[in-house]
Amino acid sequence: MPITAADPALLEQVLRQLSAWLPAPASAPDWARHQAWRWVRRGQQGSLEPITVATTLQLSDLHGVDQQRARFDQNIRQFVTGLPANHVLLTGARGCGKSSLVKAALAAYAPQGLRVLEVDRTGLADLPDILAQVRDRPERFLVFCDDLSFDGTDHGFAALKSLLDGSVAAPATNVLVVATSNRRHLMPDLHSDNLATRHEGDEVHPGEAVEEKVSLSDRFGLWLSFYPMDQDTYLAVARHWAAVLGAPAPADGTAFQAAALEWALMRSSRSGRSAWQFARDWAGRQQLAQRG
Repeated sequence: MPITAADPALLEQVLRQLSAWLPAPASAPDWARHQAWRWVRRGQQGSLEPITVATTLQLSDLHGVDQQRARFDQNIRQFVTGLPANHVLLTGARGCGKSSLVKAALAAYAPQGLRVLEVDRTGLADLPDILAQVRDRPERFLVFCDDLSFDGTDHGFAALKSLLDGSVAAPATNVLVVATSNRRHLMPDLHSDNLATRHEGDEVHPGEAVEEKVSLSDRFGLWLSFYPMDQDTYLAVARHWAAVLGAPAPADGTAFQAAALEWALMRSSRSGRSAWQFARDWAGRQQLAQRG
């Protein structure tokens, strides 16, 4: 039955039913209560939702990345004190502490007002909406993009480039971007890129298209590269985490070393992550054996 101006009661009933299906308005973030937030989009509406982050990880727990840790910490200290600081791109081997640096920095500097906003690749197109919520806040915000890469068609590419480089609008001075990636240039390297001097397809200036691909990473002022660990460093990290997790000191260090190296061999990786995973396994087995 069509609704007309003569049906106000029916119209009100329809509006009530529609309202029940609509998502509730997002509440304003409680910046004092939570330290980390994730941008989540549901349908046409996006919001910052609080996430729980372990605050036990310390910068001193990160071994084998001393130079990277020192440079990153220096940059964050400048940022939280209101001094000039650079956006950061962390690239390189998997499991070597890129994301852990961000978590440890949050634990260290949250009392000074540092907050983390985690935004995945699909959410980067909403950066203007995110920045509008934090631009006038006294806290200092890290926009954290983990495992970032683009395929050249992402809508977030332009939004992130605008934030890094600045646009006509005044930049948000309380926002710093930290991205981790396995790709130095955040874009796939294609064999066709080496054919830039040839005209293939409809691209009139293919060389300029390649330059556009690599231009995003150039907008990060601080690049920190991570590399696979050598054996001694891997073993040192494993011993550190085993001690932190309460494993009893091994009576036979040779057994611990052999087990740790076998673990790395099975994982095909000597990294901080594999050392942490081994330490959890070792500590759990040792403590279970003690209980009988």
